[in-house]
Amino acid sequence: MRFLADHDVYKLTIEYLREWGHDVITIKELGMSRASDEDLLNKARETNRLLITRDKDFGGLLFLKEKIATGVIFLRGNPRTFAEVHQELQRLLKEHSEGELKYSFCVVESGRHQIRRLGSSTQRL
Repeated sequence: MRFLADHDVYKLTIEYLREWGHDVITIKELGMSRASDEDLLNKARETNRLLITRDKDFGGLLFLKEKIATGVIFLRGNPRTFAEVHQELQRLLKEHSEGELKYSFCVVESGRHQIRRLGSSTQRL
């Protein structure tokens, strides 16, 4: 799968994704460390990547402001629980294809994940 990693995604998470065979670009690598959340959604859409983040504000952008997105994976946890979050992320990525995760907001936390489809037709590219 192809991911755009937000600045708040742990380096270890990015390393795991790459070890698992995924194509990950970070916003730092793109020189976008100071970009707005909306700019990050736009860049993910332009590059046809799923945005992976620890920033819960993306849920509001997608559902309250109905911003267009290719898909967002929100990692919920703290440093003590992130080993379990990584296990759950790996399970999510094994059980679902990139096509299934596109146009969705996925919440990944210790021991479970939820996938919520982006409902508006304006969410489609």
